[in-house]
Amino acid sequence: MKKFRKIAIYGKGGIGKSTTTQNTVAGLVEMGKNVLVVGCDPKADSTRLLLGGLAQKTVLDTLREEGEDVEIDDVIKLGYSGTRCVESGGPEPGVGCAGRGIITSINLLEQLGAWDEKYETDYTFYDVLGDVVCGGFAMPIRDGKAEEIYIVVSGEMMAMYAANNICKGIQKYAQNGSVRLGGLICNSRKVDNEAAMIQELARQLGTQMIHFVPRDNMVQHAEINRKTVIEYAPEHPQADEYRALAKAIDQNTMFVIPTPLPMDALEKLLIDFGIAN
Repeated sequence: MKKFRKIAIYGKGGIGKSTTTQNTVAGLVEMGKNVLVVGCDPKADSTRLLLGGLAQKTVLDTLREEGEDVEIDDVIKLGYSGTRCVESGGPEPGVGCAGRGIITSINLLEQLGAWDEKYETDYTFYDVLGDVVCGGFAMPIRDGKAEEIYIVVSGEMMAMYAANNICKGIQKYAQNGSVRLGGLICNSRKVDNEAAMIQELARQLGTQMIHFVPRDNMVQHAEINRKTVIEYAPEHPQADEYRALAKAIDQNTMFVIPTPLPMDALEKLLIDFGIAN
């Protein structure tokens, strides 16, 4: 079977994981890569920009309505330039564990042959909810479904705190598996000294800042029009930023077991770069 790269995107809730993932995938697809995107958030919004805003029926909803007699085309929809898109979904609000959707989806996709040779998959991306790295949400890294982790972060304190926590989870699961950290993606919030601060955070974690994505309103304009920046405004400089990120991931060879920072070291970093008093 063809070897393909298995990537999970983590980060603090609201940091822009889904937007970053979908724009990066658009960049990879533009390079000629075959990509499967598995949304692991109960909100089921991990593929909407690739699908032109289509509200895709989730795996769990499909199973509830169709029973076990499910075809692969029932759960995978084709999006931008042939990207294959899946939304795991979740339980009814207040009922059950949302992690179940991830486990059920991945198992079903495997049973239905989503990674068969005929699809010539180059990449699978898991867009994972928030900064939770336990239980069901750790499924992509716990069971080796994902081998490369990228953490979306900014220069904001809670985003950095979440990134450090995620590294603790990666460190734990890396001991007995193949999962490794590929780097930090800085999704800028225009914080003072942001690029330098995330560079230093990456250094102390033992990894790299693989790309700095500047803040630009074109991202919002594209989202309002239910598209990635690369599809909506291919000539815009922000589209080139996502192309550069896609290229950096495609060419990345630095995969590490991170060394999470103790809290005092993380706070010192924040103080040194002037955003904590």
